[in-house]
Amino acid sequence: MIVKAAIKREQSKACFSSAEREQARPKVKVCGMRDAENIRETEALGIDMMGFIFYPKSSRYVSNRPAYLPIKCKRVGVFVDTTIKDILQHIADYSLDIIQLHGHESTDFIRSLRSLCGDSIATIKAFNIATKEDLEKTAPYVGLVDYFLFDTKGPSAGGNGEKFDWSVLEAYNGDTPFLLSGGIGPDDAERVKVFLTSHPSPLTSKCIGIDLNSRFELVPALKDINKLKEFIKKIRL
Repeated sequence: MIVKAAIKREQSKACFSSAEREQARPKVKVCGMRDAENIRETEALGIDMMGFIFYPKSSRYVSNRPAYLPIKCKRVGVFVDTTIKDILQHIADYSLDIIQLHGHESTDFIRSLRSLCGDSIATIKAFNIATKEDLEKTAPYVGLVDYFLFDTKGPSAGGNGEKFDWSVLEAYNGDTPFLLSGGIGPDDAERVKVFLTSHPSPLTSKCIGIDLNSRFELVPALKDINKLKEFIKKIRL
């Protein structure tokens, strides 16, 4: 039975604490996971979040529960324009900590969803960014979600694996913490470090980490552990 709970404007219990967010090392989310052994090996790298894509059109779609799911990092379910019923079912089936909405989900949809989830599940709303004007689309979601994710604008829902001009984010003056995404690859470690250290402190303090996916794959949904390991080591030096 689903128990309704009033939405609270403070962050959900599944979010990172203030102390965790203030740690020097950036949070790392590895998305698009599906293979049990690959999940286990990726988790062992000390990542903070692992994403599972529940969008049927994705080549990384998770149709069946893997034999192993992470226990040392937060589980993130990625959804694209699905129903609340579908999201709640996956929360139950996969014991998700965080839901990531990567479609055109309205503020009313998120209010309804969070009224059912209460503050036990954190929420990420993804936005496709190409220009400063795209950042204005975040305004209606302030106070409704716990984090934003800034990805590259492209034709594919749920991510395109391409980079965008991160300097556009200098126009972001919101208070909602965000994850940086969009085609980050093994050769981008220094670029990530520069972004996190050379921008004005208000922007840097709002970027809690990065989202990694296709550029670290051997094939869709199977990550190259060595490339991930080296990259994570470099950005956390």
